Amino acid sequence: MDGAPRDEFDGIGPRLRALRRERAITLARLAEVMGVSESVLSRLESGKRRPTLELLLPLARIHGVPLDDLVGAPRTGDPRIHLKPLERFGMVFVPLSRRPGGIQAFKMIIPDTPTPREPTAQTHEGFEWLYVLNGRLRLLLGDRDLTLGPGEAAEFDTTLPHWLGSADGRAVELLILFGPQGARTHLRATPDRAHRHRQ
Repeated sequence: MDGAPRDEFDGIGPRLRALRRERAITLARLAEVMGVSESVLSRLESGKRRPTLELLLPLARIHGVPLDDLVGAPRTGDPRIHLKPLERFGMVFVPLSRRPGGIQAFKMIIPDTPTPREPTAQTHEGFEWLYVLNGRLRLLLGDRDLTLGPGEAAEFDTTLPHWLGSADGRAVELLILFGPQGARTHLRATPDRAHRHRQ
């Protein structure tokens, strides 16, 4: 997140404030719905807090707009998709969907990491499904430490502490679906099978 260009974030706060006012939602009510403090949202709208996916995804759902509208990706008149990559926590997220609300799709790229990243588990509202395209993904999920290879998938409730990184320091590419609480898909990687890939 800290490595992303500053101008990528400059317009997000005013857009969030304008959307909230258009919908006549108070900061207090929005904070209550999202389960965050009012000061967090106030600082986000004023540009004093840098946005994260954990904040932007529920805000996009609540306001009923595609995520890339919040980060200023331009609309085009042709069927080709020109969506703006987001850099967060040293990883790149390429939005693959523009559907407001519901499930949001991303291609996620974890770059080569000569120095292993220190795991920092996160929690937030929602549900996540992922599918590894290339590389070996390390998934910390609660007290489990799993490694998934190409073609393997996993799904989990994001209120459970979780962290994604490279299992061997090499780049990893995966597809990710973020959904609202209670949403599920139909594929699951079994922990035993995923664990065997770590041997």
